[in-house]
Amino acid sequence: MIAIDQDLQATITNYVQRKRSRLIELTQDLVRLPSENKPPTGAELACQEHIASVLRASGWAPELYELTEVKGLDQHPLFRPGRDYKNRPNLGARRTGAGGGRSLVLSGHIDTVPRGTQPWTRDAFGGEVVGNRIYGRGSNDMKAGVAMNLFVAEAVPDLSLSLCGDLLFETVIDEEFGGVNGTLAGRLRGYNANAAVISEPSFLRVCPAQRGGRTAHITFRAPGGVLTEGAFPVGVVEQVTHFLAKVPEFAAQRRRKSRVQELYARHADPVPVSVTKIFTSPWGTGEPITVPEECKVEFYWQLMPGEVQEEVEREFFEWLRSVVQAHPELFPEPPITEFPIRWLPGSAISKLEPLVGELAACAEAVLGSPPDIAGIEGPCDLYVFHQAFSTPAVLWGPRGGNTHAADEYVEIDSLVEATATLLLFVCRWCGVA
Repeated sequence: MIAIDQDLQATITNYVQRKRSRLIELTQDLVRLPSENKPPTGAELACQEHIASVLRASGWAPELYELTEVKGLDQHPLFRPGRDYKNRPNLGARRTGAGGGRSLVLSGHIDTVPRGTQPWTRDAFGGEVVGNRIYGRGSNDMKAGVAMNLFVAEAVPDLSLSLCGDLLFETVIDEEFGGVNGTLAGRLRGYNANAAVISEPSFLRVCPAQRGGRTAHITFRAPGGVLTEGAFPVGVVEQVTHFLAKVPEFAAQRRRKSRVQELYARHADPVPVSVTKIFTSPWGTGEPITVPEECKVEFYWQLMPGEVQEEVEREFFEWLRSVVQAHPELFPEPPITEFPIRWLPGSAISKLEPLVGELAACAEAVLGSPPDIAGIEGPCDLYVFHQAFSTPAVLWGPRGGNTHAADEYVEIDSLVEATATLLLFVCRWCGVA
């Protein structure tokens, strides 16, 4: 069992509760500064400049740097071209320790998905507090997590904590839509440590693993129209109907063939398969009434740590080919498949890593019961730390809901608990002189 300093825990718990309003304020301020990622561009600058000013006020010396300045970035095997990084800086900062301790980087992405066209009942950029929730785009993914890291960065000097190991803070751009170049740039810029905590919304679980993800855009085409000689045209409707009916078979095949990693053993569906968008033509009376000639389907499936890109894609194409060949009369031409987002592999470290055990012990001290240790339900940038830089890293953050949807929110009580846990863990991991 890992011992926790009771006096230090009491000091930290009391401090976080006393400063609860500051934690809420930090989150609201970030939500109120839109930082939407709309590939190939994004609008993270204002948020990054705000974070830099908060850090400077607490005695940190943050660096804002453009990704184009990072030596070797565009030559790295994980770099994916095609994004525009003008006025989209990363932020990094280091607080040098007194010596003799382990270093730690607190990492988070500052970009969010767009507001979208779904109807919101709250201001998407209002940071409105209702009961135990803070609403707004990115409140859960992951501006509350960034606010948590900022709170810790303020708390260390405010509590006069002399950490033995270096504490690093970073906010990276372009994580959404499989970006990852921002996280890669942070490593190449030198903001590295003995371990990393990424403040994704883990729902108060310690998550040493991420699922991988593959997104395919499949285009179906067939003759359409309305008036013809002979039979009424069916366009792509029967093609798509046939395809959708076969999706559960692909999902079942994935569940049979995929080897479930231990951190996903309790998940109801370790390798989910989804249709996330279906599009034929714009809606409304401004468009002609006609049988659609083209339909685009966004198809998304997840995978386990250890699965290989070539094998996963071969399985998909073999299945899609069988769907088409089963009814060739429906497909005058084969569907076209494109991959709009980079390959995102699954990744995991062992539950026995000191990082996992010590963070879990700090969480148990704050929460009063052991936290779950499990893989998170989607892909993110965790794999960059694991696979490209051999850095133990976990995901840790609060609970929330409607992530990537309208009326996104984070739960305030869980944010307070997550922050107290993280501050306690920083002291334990880095050591206090």
